[in-house]
Amino acid sequence: MTTYYNINPRFYVSVDCIIFGFDKGSLKLLLLKRNFEPAKGSWSLMGGFVQDGESVDDAAKRVLAELTGLENVYMEQVGTFGEVDRDPGERVISVAYYALININEYDRNLVQQHNAHWAEINEIPPLVFDHPQMVKQARIMLQKKASSEPIGFNLLPSLFTLFQLQSLYEAIYGEPLDKRNFRKRVADLNYIEKTDKIDKTGSKRGAALYKFNENAYRKAPKFKL
Repeated sequence: MTTYYNINPRFYVSVDCIIFGFDKGSLKLLLLKRNFEPAKGSWSLMGGFVQDGESVDDAAKRVLAELTGLENVYMEQVGTFGEVDRDPGERVISVAYYALININEYDRNLVQQHNAHWAEINEIPPLVFDHPQMVKQARIMLQKKASSEPIGFNLLPSLFTLFQLQSLYEAIYGEPLDKRNFRKRVADLNYIEKTDKIDKTGSKRGAALYKFNENAYRKAPKFKL
């Protein structure tokens, strides 16, 4: 029997993950070199096809875990990319997501197996297909969201210095922030707590370590850095 469904064309549906990390004052992007055609040997985002019985969100989580070994990671959908000729292999509609991970926690063996590498956000090599557009839109979304919600803490270790915190937001926004004003704003946020621990990796005197208190944030959800 002919139905409304089988008289229409079918397409592949994929997900692509824009994976951000933060290291040594720089926002970074996890990229891999494709080991298959089309565009074998070119730089690419990590992606994969949505499988039977799998939601698009679950596919993105699976793809991220296959590359990094991480679960329960902050992810947000960037958008759908469906230009007819976006993938020269087949007609593929891709749903892109960005993810924020602690760069010290991922599975390095998995990343090595996938031939993946970190690239600084301002030094990204040429990427395949429409991946540059995905990255551009993801960064814009990250900047907007980071200005109103404390998602940046997903990129930091559980304990951090104020220098690290300011460096993170400078990397996200791509511009320097006034140190005095930034620290004044931090002092006004009761969910960024000073601990009794000291980081002495940078100097003998050391710097106080802080932590993000999610419970305190939920009680006073106003955020602006």
